[in-house]
Amino acid sequence: MATLFFMRHAESEANRNRILASQTEVPLTPEGKTAAEKVAEDFLNDFHIDVIVSSPLTRARQTAMPFEKILGVDAEIDPALSEQYFGRFTGMAYDVVKQEPSYERDVAKRWNWIPEGGGESYRMLAKRITPFFKKIEELDCESNILIVSHAVTLRIIKGLLEDTLPLYPEKIANNGEIWQVEFKGLGQKHKIKSLFYGNSAAMVHKP
Repeated sequence: MATLFFMRHAESEANRNRILASQTEVPLTPEGKTAAEKVAEDFLNDFHIDVIVSSPLTRARQTAMPFEKILGVDAEIDPALSEQYFGRFTGMAYDVVKQEPSYERDVAKRWNWIPEGGGESYRMLAKRITPFFKKIEELDCESNILIVSHAVTLRIIKGLLEDTLPLYPEKIANNGEIWQVEFKGLGQKHKIKSLFYGNSAAMVHKP
């Protein structure tokens, strides 16, 4: 049975400026880079990691880099772990996008809501993510795997792991927060443990 560690990227420039980054290439803030380094150092004092898998987006890649450096391994890149695509709302400030008539402000009602401009609904995001877990099931290994992703993607991942979809948690992971899961396969209810290193317990950004 694989042990999975899901991590939300550290603070990005979009987080700091309260912008809906979606799939744009936004770097970490200097503080975010420092936080990622601290989390990696402290986490790896407690856990061994065999494989790192990261979203291809810059903020996730930069978060994974300190783990790569300490472990001396390269992260695998998987586009399935990218953030939800918000269509024409991408790049808008949180306070601005909330005034858009077609923007679904109620997080609980986004399962079938497709953002204008070719965006992804939560249902579409779940469909994109599911094959990633199928690949892990096929590995049939006992590896410890670190997976670096994004707030909304992790929200849907949590729904998959807790087997609640189309219901999902409204609360998102903090920047730098890590979830520990003993992976038993999709369709089963998993217990998820939150781990906080550095100042990740305080670093939460949401619209």
